Amino acid sequence: MSGCMMLVLASCSTTRYVPDHRTLLNSVSVKTLGDYPQVNTATLRNYVRQQPNARWFSIFRLPLHTYSLSGADTTKWYNRTLRSIGEPPVLFDTLKAELSRSDLRQQLRNEGFLNAEVVYETRQRGKKTDITYWLQPGQPYFIHNLRYQIDDPQVAEVLGDDSPRRLLHEGMRFDVSRLDAERKRITALLADSGYYRFHKEFITYQADTVGMSNLVNLTLHLSLFKQSNRPDTLHTRYSIRHITYASSDASTSSSQEGDTESRIRLRRSVLEECTHIAEGQPYSATGLRNTYNHFGRLQAVRYTNIQLTPVNPLLLSSQSEGVLDCDIQIQTNKPSTLSFQPEGTNTAGDLGAAASLTYQNRNLFRGSEVLSVELRGAYEAIRGLEGYSNQDFTEYSLEARLQFPRFVAPLFLFPRSSFRSFNATSEVSLLYDLQDRPEFHRRVLSAAWRYRWEQPQRHNHFLLDLLDINYVFMPWISDTFKREYLESETSRNAILRYNYEDLFITKLGFGYSYANGPVALKTNIETSGNLLQLGSNMFGAEKDANGHYRLFNIAFAQYVKADFDITRSIAIDQSNQVVLHLGLGIAYPYGNSSVLPFEKRYFAGGANSVRGWSVRSLGPGKFKERDGRINFINQTGDMKLDLNAEYRTHLFWKLDGAAFIDAGNVWTLRQYDIQPGGKFSFKDFPKQLAVGYGLGVRFNMGYFILRFDLGMKAINPAYEEDEDEHYPILHPRFSRDYAFHFAVGLPF
Repeated sequence: MSGCMMLVLASCSTTRYVPDHRTLLNSVSVKTLGDYPQVNTATLRNYVRQQPNARWFSIFRLPLHTYSLSGADTTKWYNRTLRSIGEPPVLFDTLKAELSRSDLRQQLRNEGFLNAEVVYETRQRGKKTDITYWLQPGQPYFIHNLRYQIDDPQVAEVLGDDSPRRLLHEGMRFDVSRLDAERKRITALLADSGYYRFHKEFITYQADTVGMSNLVNLTLHLSLFKQSNRPDTLHTRYSIRHITYASSDASTSSSQEGDTESRIRLRRSVLEECTHIAEGQPYSATGLRNTYNHFGRLQAVRYTNIQLTPVNPLLLSSQSEGVLDCDIQIQTNKPSTLSFQPEGTNTAGDLGAAASLTYQNRNLFRGSEVLSVELRGAYEAIRGLEGYSNQDFTEYSLEARLQFPRFVAPLFLFPRSSFRSFNATSEVSLLYDLQDRPEFHRRVLSAAWRYRWEQPQRHNHFLLDLLDINYVFMPWISDTFKREYLESETSRNAILRYNYEDLFITKLGFGYSYANGPVALKTNIETSGNLLQLGSNMFGAEKDANGHYRLFNIAFAQYVKADFDITRSIAIDQSNQVVLHLGLGIAYPYGNSSVLPFEKRYFAGGANSVRGWSVRSLGPGKFKERDGRINFINQTGDMKLDLNAEYRTHLFWKLDGAAFIDAGNVWTLRQYDIQPGGKFSFKDFPKQLAVGYGLGVRFNMGYFILRFDLGMKAINPAYEEDEDEHYPILHPRFSRDYAFHFAVGLPF
């Protein structure tokens, strides 16, 4: 069926709707005449005003083919549909080609190639035109002498103290983007130094070439303050006189003034903490921006408007300095909400339903503290279990979470001013989770105390888990499960047994993430049990029969774990990009543990890993599982590697496509008899990498993405003697080698 569809699309002429005496823009190229490694033709292509029709994976012009399938009669719905999801032909336009040539030449000159020229060459084949823009940059020009001419002596004094941070220097290439960046830097510096009315148009450049050389004498000129029909004057430096607060309620939209603290329902100290400009201090544009950001983070606040009003100089005792009055107006949210959310679940083919009821108070202590209490219930019908009294899974949980929009104890020991520039959140949470499965009953009690903070300007995000305690309690395990997996001498499973015992996990962790443009980085390190181990040694605690220290007669986990994840996207054109991803994780149990807790173990396969395998069906190493009922335990490891390359393309309408290649696996760091072939070794590591490939479709709705991926096995490290199973890419069998994934969001 798909082959027939492709044949129909291929047979449909892409020039069907190209008028007579016009041609289809078939391809665009930007090339240099000569070797100019400093000229980035891929970036310069963005200055071309006409781009050809989008191509799937840079090969197939399927959107244009789809449009060409439509008939001329647009009163028929199917013709309108084909045209709406397709793309009309891009007709070659000589005027746009000439404008593109001019823009490319100007950009080259902006980059320092002052004698640059650009020509374009067209080649017509039938009703299609190929165009090539040939760049002739010539020699770049460099700054010979650099001079700063500041007409305002007070401004000159401010800039003199900042000279080490200048972006311009003698000997650098004459680059207009660097010149503009210096204007913006100076403007930002002065705007943070009280110059409320200063803007970058007061800064101009004068450039003169030196004789017949490729050198330029450059002068940066900062002029006096100009007003219409008035003589030029010195720039006025403003300070803040009064700061006032006013509010309106989102439910009534009525203005509230007067007793600010009571009417706004936020403590005065909270208002002042969010305000990053101060009375008696110079005006600061960065402080104003941070004030907006910090008020915007308060969930009790819906909207913020800050008005700065210059005070009439006639009302001031001294007119040498300007004065501003600041009025901060906020609109508050409703203090509390109650929400109900149903959902459907599908765990490995077992269908179920869940629902949650959440109460939220956004201003608990009049400091925009957010208290949320969530009650959740879930039910799932489990299939394929034999020997158990029922086939149902039920879960009930109650979670309370309290968030503070600032650092709270024990970080209060540090000066508050040192953290004011951060967007910080402190959080305390408590969770009780009750799970009843046919095989066992599990109870989990968790308590956590963590901090989050970020530096938006630097794109840095931090997470500190100061304390994260989990108590896992197993009140009941069925006799069938005990007999078959926990007590049987023929199938004794150390990993399985460890994860069905009562356990304490006391975690301390730190995470860092960075996301800016095409690069995203996430790292995390955590450890557990060290303080309990130290205390046990100090107080001479006795070990149990398994050699473990116990707290309240319950064993505690001890391990260290580190994760590293980096993604790099490479844009090919407006519709196509390649995304590369590396994910590495390693965890090691030691001291009081010989096995990692199940929640901390790694697994491979699934929608965000090696997509030729379903979730938790790959590894560790070359291990091959034979008991499907406990795959979720046995196919886990202490170390994980994911290598992914994905080609993403826009299809049409809201549909995107992808072609991907994945490689990776999980391994154990210790030798476990129940997982033969699962231990990591450098010698066997290359042979134990699983490789998969596939295609995907994404529904991009803007605020969320629905993803469908079909993965196929290419190289399977878990095989016996069958070479067909080892290299499925050479001997594909769809029923054996495919995995279908549905997910929300991109894989990385």
